[in-house]
Amino acid sequence: MVERESMEYDLVIVGAGPSGLSAAIRAKQVAAERGEEISVCVIEKGSEVGAHIMSGAVMEPRAMQELFPDWEERGAPLLTPVGEEKFMILTEKGSLNVPVWSLPPQLQNHGNYIISLGNVCRWLAEQAEAMEVEIYPGMAASELVIEDNVIKGVVAGVMGKGKAGDNEDYEVGMELRGKYVMIGEGVRGSLAKQLMAQYDLRADCDPQTFGIGFKELWELDPAKHKEGFVMHTGGWPMDMETWGGSFIYHLDNNQAYVGYVVGLDYKNPHLSPFEEFQRFKQHPSVRPMLEGGRRVSYGARAINEGGLQSIPKLTFPGGMLLGCSAGFLNVPKIKGSHTAMKSGMLAAETACDAIFGGSEGGDDLVAYEANMKKSWVYEELHAGRNFVPYFERFGMAGFALGGAELHLGKWGLNMPWTLGHKHAPHESLKPADKMPKIEYPKPDNEVSFSRLDSVALSFTNHEEDQPVHLTLKDASVPIDHNLALYDAPEQRYCPAGVYEIIREEDGSNPRLQINAQNCVHCKTCDIKDPTQNITWVTPEGGGGPNYPNM
Repeated sequence: MVERESMEYDLVIVGAGPSGLSAAIRAKQVAAERGEEISVCVIEKGSEVGAHIMSGAVMEPRAMQELFPDWEERGAPLLTPVGEEKFMILTEKGSLNVPVWSLPPQLQNHGNYIISLGNVCRWLAEQAEAMEVEIYPGMAASELVIEDNVIKGVVAGVMGKGKAGDNEDYEVGMELRGKYVMIGEGVRGSLAKQLMAQYDLRADCDPQTFGIGFKELWELDPAKHKEGFVMHTGGWPMDMETWGGSFIYHLDNNQAYVGYVVGLDYKNPHLSPFEEFQRFKQHPSVRPMLEGGRRVSYGARAINEGGLQSIPKLTFPGGMLLGCSAGFLNVPKIKGSHTAMKSGMLAAETACDAIFGGSEGGDDLVAYEANMKKSWVYEELHAGRNFVPYFERFGMAGFALGGAELHLGKWGLNMPWTLGHKHAPHESLKPADKMPKIEYPKPDNEVSFSRLDSVALSFTNHEEDQPVHLTLKDASVPIDHNLALYDAPEQRYCPAGVYEIIREEDGSNPRLQINAQNCVHCKTCDIKDPTQNITWVTPEGGGGPNYPNM
């Protein structure tokens, strides 16, 4: 047993994203409203708040308005109102414009703001610290503290582990203990994954489904920039059975976010989501906008796509799941920051009711889940619950069915059925020899780029001597199973070049090389690996990407 110092709080929150910071702020607000005191700490594995934040970056301000009705006076960085909107279905050489007025309300963005979610989180952190919330960036929560089957806290700040043993500067970390522990790590968080297994939180829900989202920040030719312009596309380069689509958002200062999402339930192991993104940018409706511009940064992140039917039980003895750790993304809206914020606010209110009612913590706050089901978050997710399942069953035709159901919903005509997700993404791949190979063009280094050049623009860094944080349950599986059956799909689904098959000069003796220093913490490998042999564990705090203005 390792002896560690400990610090005691009322609330320990893992993750300084929208959900965690909103929970911290709301807890302090409730305490002030009731004339009480509450101690709150937030730990964040990124080098600073916002370093690991990546989003589609259009925010619906509903939750912000509830958290801070005076957010504009406070200077919240919701700076660019959405103006002109466009939606297109792409073919390889052409496009079909879909009138925005004909889209379901969930797909329209009037009243929303183009933002840097990283900067919004930095601003939220400033508001929280002004309320005396303690925030510790660069502190990875690597272990749960469990006593008598109750979550008592987390271990954070373990530093100096070496590949061959502990280094001279090894630090054992500290136990941060709370009456309640809130987990807001984001998609496929390592602690949330453990908690779901420990307490069987997924027993009564469908498998979670995921996509991988890419985003680049561009400085455009001023003549091609339209501040407030929002464009989404579906169709090419995806085939009729593969979920995917793009977003392009013009913020201020001649900058634009250019992104693409690929559903991770794709079947063809030869498909490379990263290369599909690069190919998308060559489309005649996209390339002219980017020509003459400059790519500033790049990032990638898995996103939840399961919706309402994939949300697990939200509580366990001593704690709660928040935001994307639970899966509150509204897929038709392509937004999750407002629902994440609201989940954190409701969790904080529930915990405050317990603490100020005399609880010493450790109980299962089932009232949180009940409160979520009475909120507008549940209402939103219920309305869009069939959007992805329709596509899973009927391909592009399902997209139209999902849109029709959303249209009917605005008139109060809600369908009586909820379609389920039958499979997790790791179960969808077909054998490589049964699927067509895909030839991707070489990058032109003007609009399309290589993986390694892209990773350089994520400003990713890890302490190189630390143990590899991408662990294998069985070291033989990558070659004996993945390479043999699927042509090693980890080479293609990873957006950062982490996984390589290395051979001798004559092509013999293949082996898997893991370039862990490239990892952008997207979690795709943990999600898509066919046998679930890869487990992503948190590396040393402060490592990973450092996204500027993402």
